[in-house]
Amino acid sequence: MFGELVRILTPEGERLGQVIEASESAVVVQVFEQTLGIDINSSFRMLGETLRIGVSEDMLGRIFNGRGEPIDGYKKPVAEARLDVNGSPINPVMRKYPHDFIQTGISTIDVMLTLVRGQKLPLFSGSGLPHNRLAVQIARQAKVVGTEEEFAVVFAAMGITAEEYNFFRKSLEESGAMERTVMFVNLANDPAIERIITPRLALTVAEYLAFETERHVLVILTDMTNYAEALREISAARNEIPGRRGYPAYLYSDLASIYERCGIVRGKNGSITLMPILTMPNDDVTHPVPDLTGYITEGQIYLSRALHRKGIYPPIDPLPSLSRLMREAIGKGKTTPCHKELADQLYAAYAEGVDLRDLVAVVGEEALSEEDKAFLRFADEFEQRFINQGETERDIVESIELGRELLAILPETRLGRISDKTLKKCHPKYRKVRCCPRFRKPVSKEDGR
Repeated sequence: MFGELVRILTPEGERLGQVIEASESAVVVQVFEQTLGIDINSSFRMLGETLRIGVSEDMLGRIFNGRGEPIDGYKKPVAEARLDVNGSPINPVMRKYPHDFIQTGISTIDVMLTLVRGQKLPLFSGSGLPHNRLAVQIARQAKVVGTEEEFAVVFAAMGITAEEYNFFRKSLEESGAMERTVMFVNLANDPAIERIITPRLALTVAEYLAFETERHVLVILTDMTNYAEALREISAARNEIPGRRGYPAYLYSDLASIYERCGIVRGKNGSITLMPILTMPNDDVTHPVPDLTGYITEGQIYLSRALHRKGIYPPIDPLPSLSRLMREAIGKGKTTPCHKELADQLYAAYAEGVDLRDLVAVVGEEALSEEDKAFLRFADEFEQRFINQGETERDIVESIELGRELLAILPETRLGRISDKTLKKCHPKYRKVRCCPRFRKPVSKEDGR
């Protein structure tokens, strides 16, 4: 059968493979390990089942390779169940609409690109940008405000170098996040077929932790471009008709079979939130992998090379970024009543400031009006103080307060995205009490606020 496991017996020992093609004349088996030593004296046994993984809560804090074997020096955990790695789609009728705000501790995401529990929100990056550093920071800091429960993290890395693996492992261990993390690692020199299996192993474990043990799980998959390259390699070996840029025609449905395994199920307390990370070759957003990913997922977060060159971390560019479920997780009782208007105004003001930079390059800053100069100053301050926060964790209250403070740079007459009622409540010039639900204590009047 297609996808069936095959046990290969050689003089050196046993190996596993998977059927990737079956016809009347031949069966093609992709070996999970190297093929050296397999000859006519080797024997093959069809196991009559697809790949399964033994899952249990003891997997938390452990590191496995792309085949699900432990590589951290400890024994394989005792399985409480054996599940098919291909999983099964969630019944749409049983899906629950995501609406719980996830605080990542990163101002740009929390205020302008809000992550929602049960959402699939990819990170679009490029070669040399700090997406790995950002992924570890999100894994370390993500939490649902108002609850003490931390996310369990399932971290799957595909096609990474040994240096990147050591960085992930060291960062998670030093921060203490490793205790609630299950890590799957497929290195660059591991077989391509193993790279295809790795994200499915990770999501199978995530489904068990979320829907059987009722945990809230954050799944981080990096790098989905390496996954797609492995898929193209296997497709070419099978002589399949190539699609766009040589990728198989079923790339869209294959990516959807991974991304659509996250969500919230009615009657279950657990959830799966997915953050796939992909590097865009030549920073090309029209490349098939980011292009198709954008159709399946609920938004995207862009890392900007221009911001990275300025030394800004995290270099998240809010202008091309989007969170389609943001509106459901913000507002009164969740973050603050003025959150949506504040985010819209920050977005509009930053966009105008960036546009004015191009004008300054032509006519010079002296030709601008005082209001235009205020927008230029706002864009600079927004990048240096709001986006550029380094490794510092900010809660949603700090982030919103900083956004309000930055808006005070602009003339009130140009704050067209904020209603007069909200302006009287939230603008630093008028506010005497912070209006965030978690901040009820009056501030000093001596500072003019």
